Amino acid sequence: MEDQKEKISDSQWREKLSDDQYYILREKGTERPWTGKYNQHKSEGKYYCSGCMNPLFESAHKFESGSGWPSFYECLKNSVNEIRDISHGMVRTEVVCSNCDGHLGHVFPDGPKPTGLRYCINSISIIHDDDIK
Repeated sequence: MEDQKEKISDSQWREKLSDDQYYILREKGTERPWTGKYNQHKSEGKYYCSGCMNPLFESAHKFESGSGWPSFYECLKNSVNEIRDISHGMVRTEVVCSNCDGHLGHVFPDGPKPTGLRYCINSISIIHDDDIK
């Protein structure tokens, strides 16, 4: 529901997030491939939005895509919104957190069964159960 979304001002986001998190989540940046903490991560559990802790993905739906970013073939129900992205001369589908609208990455139709989807996600935009203190 729109009225329950995380409502934080830009200055509050700047205080809450690291510079790298702000760049990815709020400015729609992208981390370099093969550099993210969760690209090769194999622990069981959930992944959450690093901006607001909204649950996003289950480790059971993570797979090795060879893309250099953590990839999932399914997200948790109602956890993300998809937005048409025509930046950089491409037509893609951006994935944002359904709670705080933080940029997570993109979804592509070249993933494995059963969905055929590949949610290509920036490690900086997510946090796993292992790293929640």
